[in-house]
Amino acid sequence: MDKIEEVLTTLRRLIRATDLHSRQLVKTAGLTAPQLLLLQAIREHGEVTIGALAKEISLSQATVTTILDRLEKRGLVFRERSAEDKRKVHAYLTEKGMEIIRDAPTPLQDHFVKQFRDLREWEQSMIISSLQRVALMMDAEHIDASPVLDVGDLDRKDERNLPDDNAADDHGSGSDH
Repeated sequence: MDKIEEVLTTLRRLIRATDLHSRQLVKTAGLTAPQLLLLQAIREHGEVTIGALAKEISLSQATVTTILDRLEKRGLVFRERSAEDKRKVHAYLTEKGMEIIRDAPTPLQDHFVKQFRDLREWEQSMIISSLQRVALMMDAEHIDASPVLDVGDLDRKDERNLPDDNAADDHGSGSDH
């Protein structure tokens, strides 16, 4: 295999690994990766505002709100206005939400983050530089993306668990992250 084939095969493996993990997550937990990350962030922080959640998981506030809407419809979270500051809304896990994340598999990026942090600084820099160059070569350096290993729109609904209302809203609504 020549070097070009090696690069393209490796890129395809990365895409497939992300896709397969995303499908497995939906199959086993009924959640997308962004939904799971959001639930975990709520669990870790307890009483937390939507803005703080958005910052924590590096998604736009609009995307987080859309994901929370879907999780709330499923009875996994609820939101309440702050008693001290009515402009703030806090998100909380329900008991059902706690059960779901307790049994959910580890997100793919958690495995990656652990291994990446174990690398030496020069190795981390080489990987970052190489991936940035690949993005440039694929004319992808200006595509807006968040640090969530998942495929598709980040605020899509899990078609398996939610009613098919507003299906047209799910295609293209993830452009703000």
